Amino acid sequence: MKRLICALLSLAMLFSLTSTAFAADGNMDGGGGDMGQGTGENSWTPGRDGVRVTIIRDSDNTPVSTPIDFSNSTNGDIAVHFGKVSKISYRSTGLHPSTTKYDCYKPRQAMPTIISDNGGNNIAAIRSYFCRSGTIHDIAAATGFDYDTLINGNYKILVEPMAYFKYSGVMFAMTATEAALYNRQTGNGLRSKMVSLSHKNLPLSIFLQTPDLGFPAWNGSTTQAQSDDTIIAELGLGIVRFSEADPAPAPESSVTYRCDTDVITAVTLTTGSEKTPENPAYARFSINGKTYTHSDIYIPEGDSQLAWVKWRTPEEPGTVAITVTSNCSVSSSKIVVHIVDLNQNQPPDPQANDRNDKFTIPSVPNQASTTTRTWGEWDCWWHEDWVWHSSGENEDGNEDGWWEDKGWYEYAWLSYSASLSATLQTTPDAKSPTASGKTMKSGYGLDAYVSARIQSSAPSSQITGAQNVVAYFPEFNYSTYWRLLQRLTTGFSSTFEFQKSKYSTYGQPCHFSPVWFPDGQYKTYAECIDAWTPAGMLQINLTDSLTIRGSLFDDWVRPYSFTHMREAWDR
Repeated sequence: MKRLICALLSLAMLFSLTSTAFAADGNMDGGGGDMGQGTGENSWTPGRDGVRVTIIRDSDNTPVSTPIDFSNSTNGDIAVHFGKVSKISYRSTGLHPSTTKYDCYKPRQAMPTIISDNGGNNIAAIRSYFCRSGTIHDIAAATGFDYDTLINGNYKILVEPMAYFKYSGVMFAMTATEAALYNRQTGNGLRSKMVSLSHKNLPLSIFLQTPDLGFPAWNGSTTQAQSDDTIIAELGLGIVRFSEADPAPAPESSVTYRCDTDVITAVTLTTGSEKTPENPAYARFSINGKTYTHSDIYIPEGDSQLAWVKWRTPEEPGTVAITVTSNCSVSSSKIVVHIVDLNQNQPPDPQANDRNDKFTIPSVPNQASTTTRTWGEWDCWWHEDWVWHSSGENEDGNEDGWWEDKGWYEYAWLSYSASLSATLQTTPDAKSPTASGKTMKSGYGLDAYVSARIQSSAPSSQITGAQNVVAYFPEFNYSTYWRLLQRLTTGFSSTFEFQKSKYSTYGQPCHFSPVWFPDGQYKTYAECIDAWTPAGMLQINLTDSLTIRGSLFDDWVRPYSFTHMREAWDR
């Protein structure tokens, strides 16, 4: 039997709840929360836990199975859940509550305790359980994945801890990531009632020892509640792998931008003490000799928020070093920016004697689009609480004393989102004499028109419209050469078309198909990019097709087309 090279790269613990942290019925207390000894409306019973498992393709970190939930209990009392969505998929999709029947898989051998109620869960047992052959067989059977394929070194298993608990009198099933996302939706409501579970025990029950799948290793506290952003980005996941570990990332972060483009660069600020209007957080970005400051940032104690700057990249390619300073902990204090010029690698001049006898029409690239991003910021205000202090009666028999404001700062999460939509339309160029509708002969030009729109609930200062479109073509196997389209209109609604071809006598904004292209579908693939938000770039990938039927040589034998022939080759 193939030896299982299995290492669960994610797991190490939390905890330090005292023996008095829970009521007699096991309801969870909250170190730092306001549950007290637990209530009938907000409670968790130790042992009500499980995991969500997803098979991930190692080459591109793409989920290739529908996530499956494992638990030692049937959990038939769950009223609300969020479907079966992996932590990776939540990078590009939102949270969607469901009241349909919740189902989970009960393994043949009971799982060890996943979520500790007192710091006593055994990470070695968890690691051993998910690395054993029997568990891997259970996962393969539950997901419908072939066992031998699963362990051949090309796949990994993503393991996410889950909790089953009562919140506001309703039974929920949540992963750590879902708890953080749901807390945002409830305006910090979940954290205020269930902090020790939702923001400490659950996310810290399993985390990565070394970076993998684009997630970092966790080097922070294992005994303190964590912020929503930290949980979403770094906690609540483990990985079973069957090959060598991924190499560690470079110590400094890096990013690639395009020339002469408005971009948004963001970092995460984390604070151990609350940041208020009296003592706000800030982040200063030093870029090309200029300093940009994001100020007046409010953050609850022990929480975090993005800080960002909108700036325009240089017109020429090169490297820019960004340094970030703040009065909070910063996710990256140095960012190396690579500025690239997309207006390169344009297709060569098509010739009448070009040939490619072995050519077969390739498949269009199947790249994932990112059409939605979510982020937010904290609002903060003072909550007054006036308390009377009596100093006794005065000589007139009246009570003396004074009023003192014993209030506190309250916070609310302001959630924003942005979405990108776009269309691509290709048509035969107007100078193609025998084209009809979406059908043309090879060797003639085609035009492309892209219309893009970004919609957002955020202030306009926090987003940009789509600014670049790059088109790729089948004759170059959708690589090697490409065309950067020119912007016709800019803003949150933008339009693009081909740049004028230097090979066109008439200066047409077109792309010439090769004369040797076979009859069939000529599909243009385009990436509409550089719509920026603090949470990252939005990108949508587009495809449109024309039909090639015949070649321009067919027109040369027609008496009436001598002029067309001259026009075609005088370009």
